Amino acid sequence: MAAGQTEKKPSGAEGIKLASAGLRGPIAAEIAADDIRGGISEASYTLLKFHGTYEQFDRDTATERKQRGEDKEWSFMVRVRAPAGRLTAAQYLALDTLAETHADGTLRLTSRQGVQFHGVLRENLKGTIAGINATLLTTMAACGDVVRNVTTSPAPRRDAMHARLEAEAFSLSAALLPRTRAHHQIFLDEEAGAAPEEEPLYGPTYLPRKFKISLAHPDDNTPDVLANDCGFLAVTEGERLTGWILLVGGGMGMTHNKPATYPRLASPIALIGPDEVLKAAQAVVRLSRDHGDRSDRKHARLKYVVQEKGVAWVKARLEADLGRALADPPPLPALTVPELLGWHEQGDGKWWLGLPIPAGRIAGTLRAALREVVERFAPSPIATPQQDLILSDIAEADRAPVEAILRAHGVVFAEQLSPLARWSLACVALPTCGQSLAEGERVHAPILADVQQALARHGLLGERISLRLTGCPNGCARPYSGDIGIVGRTPGFYTVFVGGDFEGTRLSFQLADKVAQEAVGNVLDPVLAAYAAGRQGSEGLGDFCTRIGAERTRSLLHPEAVKAA
Repeated sequence: MAAGQTEKKPSGAEGIKLASAGLRGPIAAEIAADDIRGGISEASYTLLKFHGTYEQFDRDTATERKQRGEDKEWSFMVRVRAPAGRLTAAQYLALDTLAETHADGTLRLTSRQGVQFHGVLRENLKGTIAGINATLLTTMAACGDVVRNVTTSPAPRRDAMHARLEAEAFSLSAALLPRTRAHHQIFLDEEAGAAPEEEPLYGPTYLPRKFKISLAHPDDNTPDVLANDCGFLAVTEGERLTGWILLVGGGMGMTHNKPATYPRLASPIALIGPDEVLKAAQAVVRLSRDHGDRSDRKHARLKYVVQEKGVAWVKARLEADLGRALADPPPLPALTVPELLGWHEQGDGKWWLGLPIPAGRIAGTLRAALREVVERFAPSPIATPQQDLILSDIAEADRAPVEAILRAHGVVFAEQLSPLARWSLACVALPTCGQSLAEGERVHAPILADVQQALARHGLLGERISLRLTGCPNGCARPYSGDIGIVGRTPGFYTVFVGGDFEGTRLSFQLADKVAQEAVGNVLDPVLAAYAAGRQGSEGLGDFCTRIGAERTRSLLHPEAVKAA
């Protein structure tokens, strides 16, 4: 614990972790019990996160069932840790089968290149996690107060830079896993040892809060590297990697009406050598471990340490940890976000096909089409940070039959979508996420349609604009760093943000609060009208709003629209 924190009472989660015997707690007994009315205990709920699963209940039916004296409809969300989003064809097919036999018949791609199962019943939880492990994937550390799935560019370009990004993601993912064998003993029937394993990196209470890492190249900021607790931005000379800009202190979450919580983009801290990624990452993890706020989980992320202590303090602590001086970082280069959907040559004679997956949900005919393609042609699937799916390693001769299968099933291709639809994200939210204040995925399509209508009215439908929708302010779909952010406020109402940039290098500002779902398009309409009339050259929507300023942008809103909101 950091100096000065000893007088603060640790949160309840800290006590649960400390007493858990290396993340074991009462999990094994509770998930094996014949009946647990009211769900699992708080201890098991807290610890199961580290194993990659959250207990949830159907919030749509909870009130009615309570009135009938019935228990809630409990189930689990299970998240797969897939470094860089990479899967083999065999792994994808195995996950698809588990979705059918153990979950709700769908797969969901996350904004951190993972894969989620929903609707997993308690009696199927152990079998689901064991089935995932049998594919040589894991759910361990996909959630919880540890380093979570490591993200990077999903593009399967066969060049040295992309190979390095992928290799570093896999290396970090493996090296930063917790050492405890609790996961293997609870879910895989490994024999228990005499005593809990030591955690040389995490310690007995792990981190104060979740920790996210990403690697990127300036030419591909698809993973939103600045939104992470720790980021590595490649520095190159020609084709040669010369180092990395170490970025620390990003994070999207906040809490409505709590100014002490806020989104933040990571700060450049130092320039490190090309082979120093792991050592630097471990030092940043230790910084979070030792100085994060363990008394208030809403204030526990590393971003608050960086904001409150300052970049110079952070750099000095990392230098002391690593035992050497660190070079100052160069100015951040311009970042871009390339188009990865559609057909692309990989550089090795094969092709990849990027498919848009609305809100990341693979279900119904889309799921059937993907299974047929993967069974017949064995492409390597890649989950993207945009919740889309790339099918890589497709031979030239297979392009036409692959596309024919997908089109026969009615699968939508990128060219059939507006740029807004193409660059939209949405979290799951209701009915399962316990944090949700409003709908997310289930209102993605109508909100998107309303905003597209507003764009069309002003001749902007073809413009590259990003939209990110979340059911609560925790920010899983990164709503604070895109062109338009829509954040759940209360049931049916949202806070609307604008002014971020498409490339993920600037935070947005609040445009309007408590906007009714059906009014989002109308609230944005005058801003879009002003953008159409007053933009400069190829200026993006967020750039325009930032240039004219938050006060001027808010002054554009129609009073009746704001009042209706």
